[in-house]
Amino acid sequence: MPSLIIRFHIAAYCIALLVACGAWETIPEATKDAEKAFTVPDRSTRFSNISAVEAFKTDTKSITDYLLYDGDDINIEVIGRPELSGVQRIGPDGKVTLSVVGSVSVRNLTREQAANTINEALSPYYLNIYTTIRVEHYNSNRVIIIGRVEHPGELQFNTPPNLLDILAQAGGMPLLRKEQVLTRCAIIRKDKILWVDLTRLLTGDTSLNVPLQRNDVVYIPDATDTSVFVLGAVNAPGVFRLTPQMSFMDALAGAGGLTKDGNSHEIHLIRPSVDANMQIDISDLLKPSGKLNVAINEGDIIYVPRHGVSKIGYIVQQINPFSTLFTISQLGAVIP
Repeated sequence: MPSLIIRFHIAAYCIALLVACGAWETIPEATKDAEKAFTVPDRSTRFSNISAVEAFKTDTKSITDYLLYDGDDINIEVIGRPELSGVQRIGPDGKVTLSVVGSVSVRNLTREQAANTINEALSPYYLNIYTTIRVEHYNSNRVIIIGRVEHPGELQFNTPPNLLDILAQAGGMPLLRKEQVLTRCAIIRKDKILWVDLTRLLTGDTSLNVPLQRNDVVYIPDATDTSVFVLGAVNAPGVFRLTPQMSFMDALAGAGGLTKDGNSHEIHLIRPSVDANMQIDISDLLKPSGKLNVAINEGDIIYVPRHGVSKIGYIVQQINPFSTLFTISQLGAVIP
């Protein structure tokens, strides 16, 4: 009779343990049609092709002479007429103001063209007018740099700079933080944009050292401002920096992959921003199509649950060792 009672207690203990295991980890159900919220990463669009690079270079080569623009300080010298001469700043309307004739537009003119324009404006009032123009300060010759640099903002230059010149002036390259990975930058020119592979540029590919023009914008994305989360049965769970075109496998590998307890058949990729929960089976990713290797967005969560058997083992390990010893001793007591 005592033996039967002990067996009953052991059975009840095991049932309670299994019930506890079932409640130990609750995995939400995958949402219907979750695949529609995810896209396959397209790594081919990360950088502009070589033809786009050459087009930007051609744009710059077409400008052979400096063109005056708003904000430039120019020295106007009318020979023999000091009352008409002096330094003037080109206004926001592209004009300078002269005695007698008033406003004269010199925007987007070369120095020689601007001098001829002033000669023509003065010729009805003066005989044998001859004018020269010298640029004192190239205030309009600027490039704007934004993003992950020490000194973002407006950079002025006297001669047309290249991309590396601007990056150097902006703070000695944005490699000051070890977690920052410098991969690419964009050059924005009016309605066009060029994505440059900075890894290649900084390792000696000078063909990507694109010459810049006035009012170009250089943008270096900050890869540390976005995060994804890899949790559950992985070797290094935590928060990870989102890199351009990061895929599901990239994030999972960054977390060290699954532990021996990880359930590779029911991994959940959760996108809270659109209330999507996609269940992924690793074995499907290993097939030739690989369509499930989706792109990761900011705030995505990858959760790897444990196998049911592993959960039981985990809970047993957490039980007070004295209780475990008691259970084992009781099991030994009833074994014939």
